Amino acid sequence: MRLRYAGRCRVCGTALPAGTEAVYEPYARTVCCLACQGSVETPDRPAAVATERASAQPLLEGPDTPREPPIDAHPVLPDALRFRTPAAAVIAETLRVQSAAPPRTRMQRLFGRTPLSPDAQSWYVGAIGELEVGRILDRLGPEWHTLHAVPVGTRGSDIDHVAIGPGGVFTINTKHHDGAKVWVGGHRILVNGQRTDHLRNADFEATRAAKVLGEAAHQTVEVTPVLAIVGAKSIQVKERPPRVEVLRAEALGRRLERSPQILTPEDVTALVRVAVLPATWGSTSLPEADLTAFAVLRTEVVSAFRRRRAWATGGILAVMAVLMTPGAMVLLR
Repeated sequence: MRLRYAGRCRVCGTALPAGTEAVYEPYARTVCCLACQGSVETPDRPAAVATERASAQPLLEGPDTPREPPIDAHPVLPDALRFRTPAAAVIAETLRVQSAAPPRTRMQRLFGRTPLSPDAQSWYVGAIGELEVGRILDRLGPEWHTLHAVPVGTRGSDIDHVAIGPGGVFTINTKHHDGAKVWVGGHRILVNGQRTDHLRNADFEATRAAKVLGEAAHQTVEVTPVLAIVGAKSIQVKERPPRVEVLRAEALGRRLERSPQILTPEDVTALVRVAVLPATWGSTSLPEADLTAFAVLRTEVVSAFRRRRAWATGGILAVMAVLMTPGAMVLLR
């Protein structure tokens, strides 16, 4: 059949645009590309629905439609990373920390006080940055496969994004520095004059990913670390780091799609097959974020900012109006 909406093959993860010929699995509401047809059993009874719905994105819904939660939320599903939401871990932590914040008073709402607690602020900013980079990565061509919020080990660590495509394997560490001045040297990065561990952390993530994927795929895997900076006022590159690529988030998609081909389609498929498995990364739990609650919080934050800006603008106009009165003009003279 021809797909009415875009989807992904549940076997190899290949993106399937709307109109693509594919095999529709009616009970599970999943799709299998023609290349993978026959390589796995197709669910043929209603009992398969619970398992397949939990491990694959619904075929007949758009890419931004919230996914149905698994019937049993405790076990980690085999390919649970295939459709994991960008910033899932950071969003979950934002909401956890924010849950302890007292509600705003009516007066605080009126004057646009932010609903974010001081402790939740940094988590919220990080989540917004990861969502932006995730949006950019998800717009790559169908030959690219991106994983988000990849949990590594059992101590709560994760990799913001992993991209696998013809140009190789990349780990992307997102940093949201809104309005900041970023200085890049060969072995350090300064943000508004303050030293950071951005280069070390990005390098460590790539090294760890190369080891994990190499062991799972039984081959040597080269991973390129990328530091994607969101919202910076300026980025001054004094000296390029020897290993980590530092760039604005807006340039990330172009950088990946223009990279020379080093992996064949078969190589990409083989790496994706192991990369989507939480077990590959040593993860035993995969908590999901409450996207609805985060969307509500984000709306409140934006609304509060607009109120503050409106009050500030009104105050400036009021002062200018007073200064322009005849009496004020006489005093100014």
